[in-house]
Amino acid sequence: MKQFKTIIAGAILLLTACKTTKAIVAPTTPDKSVVLQTEMDFEKMAAQKGIAAAFFYYADSSAVINRGNDSLIYGKQGVFNYYNTPALKSATLTWHPDFIDVSSKGDLAYTYGKYQYQNTDANGKLVVLSGVFHTVWKKKADGTWRFVWD
Repeated sequence: MKQFKTIIAGAILLLTACKTTKAIVAPTTPDKSVVLQTEMDFEKMAAQKGIAAAFFYYADSSAVINRGNDSLIYGKQGVFNYYNTPALKSATLTWHPDFIDVSSKGDLAYTYGKYQYQNTDANGKLVVLSGVFHTVWKKKADGTWRFVWD
């Protein structure tokens, strides 16, 4: 019986060694550091020029954001209009991705991490919200990344 098991094991190894396979060439993918830099530039613009300007700039024309009570806001202009209200103009938003992945074709990416949002309410009280964000990015023909979901 021991000899039979040895013969079977040898046959399996031989068949495995003789099996022909196609060479798999991994498609080139953009470096995740490019997406990270985009996130960092996005956050920096939000701090310097305001949340509305930054979200407008980095939004794809087909962007969708999910805000408050699971409301969906559609399109680049809709995103801008959402953030460009008097109540949100003094708000600040900081974030940093904890994870970044890029599709094998290099045309889509997603990030997630922690964010902190601060604003003053109508009574002058500071409101601080924190949580987890998830953003889906699309690479444009010119090589820039724009978000399609946030």
